[in-house]
Amino acid sequence: MPELPEVETTRRGIAPHVEGREITEVIVRQSRLRLPVPDDLIDRLVGARIGTLSRRAKYLLMPFEGEPASLLWHLGMSGSLRIVRLGELPRKHDHLDLVMADGAVLRYHDPRRFGFVDWLAGDATQDSRLARLGPEPLSEGFDGERLYAMSRGRRLAVKPFLMDNAVVVGVGNIYAAEALFLAGIDPRRAAGRISRERYTRLAAAVREVLAAAITQGGTTLRDFVGGTGEPGYFAQRLNVYGRDGEPCRRCGADLRLVILGQRASVFCGQCQT
Repeated sequence: MPELPEVETTRRGIAPHVEGREITEVIVRQSRLRLPVPDDLIDRLVGARIGTLSRRAKYLLMPFEGEPASLLWHLGMSGSLRIVRLGELPRKHDHLDLVMADGAVLRYHDPRRFGFVDWLAGDATQDSRLARLGPEPLSEGFDGERLYAMSRGRRLAVKPFLMDNAVVVGVGNIYAAEALFLAGIDPRRAAGRISRERYTRLAAAVREVLAAAITQGGTTLRDFVGGTGEPGYFAQRLNVYGRDGEPCRRCGADLRLVILGQRASVFCGQCQT
């Protein structure tokens, strides 16, 4: 599933090609996504001019100039957006095109169709999918003090606690596992039994892991123009994610796999306590 860095890289990759552009045509090839494509989307979008793109958690927001309305995109499990030129033949699973006046085409691709695009009238931040979200992990609203305060009395394991969007948004399975390794915290530990000092380290580790992923994503921006549009999970040297049974890069012990919150979690029993 595309996580926060992948969605942020998508935003940065497509923004220069769509912001300020007028939509002249909308092509819907497959309307049955996770949410049905709105029936009136073509009427609403043709002639509209795209404003400045933003991201909230794993959602991409596309506002329009001169009216309080936005498109809300979610890439689901396998969705991607890329820029192609007018006339380029669609691939299988290319479900939706927004054609710009200058000939650029924003094309949505989603083999599993778990993503969606939805029309939001009015203030997008008041939409129920966005209004209850916690702070962005790279914002001033997220720190160790918040994690410590929200964890008191919680028996939930710290890894699913960290992945709760009401606590902090966008820290998915990969980056939660990597941050907990950097902070030296066992993902199985009860969230309420972790000290303020250790949460301070964990918040810093979350910032470090996500910032590094976003920075490395900058090298893939060319893939959004005439390419696959899929940033993937960057060429990172992951410490624990997906490395069950391999040696820990820090101490050499075999990494272990457990299931937490129905998600696979790999950790080092020596370095994470």
